[in-house]
Amino acid sequence: MGRSTKLSDEEIALFRNAVADSQPIKQNQVIPDTPKPSPSPAQTEADNQAVVDEMQNAEYDDTHLERGDELLFSKPGLQKQTLRKLRRGQFNIEGELDLHGMTTVMAKEALSTFLKRCKSQNKRCIRIIHGKGLGSKDKKPVIKNKLNNWLQKRDDILAFCSARQVDGGTGAIYLLLKRN
Repeated sequence: MGRSTKLSDEEIALFRNAVADSQPIKQNQVIPDTPKPSPSPAQTEADNQAVVDEMQNAEYDDTHLERGDELLFSKPGLQKQTLRKLRRGQFNIEGELDLHGMTTVMAKEALSTFLKRCKSQNKRCIRIIHGKGLGSKDKKPVIKNKLNNWLQKRDDILAFCSARQVDGGTGAIYLLLKRN
């Protein structure tokens, strides 16, 4: 298929004369002006959104927790020492979200947005104030119960527990996020 073309001595001399001053290329790759964006964890985000959607449509069990009940949750494998430090309030609180007065839908959306921001900023320990339910219709904690269920289903949460009295007691939680 390929034709072999014979070059004359005159053509070879002409070519060599034309490229005589050229230098070999040291690097032959194109370097983009802007760096590549980091890959986004599409499946993790889809899973988290599925959990959010499921939580919004789940039935509410108002007998789950009472106003004074403490919340405590940790993923399997978390060291007891770490959970003990969290319960004692020995981690620096790097962010805070107050859900007082919000509806369940508003609280869920605010929580999702807040947790995304905390993860992007590499925050490890945060406080979420959910209240004790004194302002609810039946004087029972609605957001507290929902929050307990929502957080246990998320992959990016290592542990959470009710805060110390000075930080809100059973009306707030300390939450420990996984490291990025």
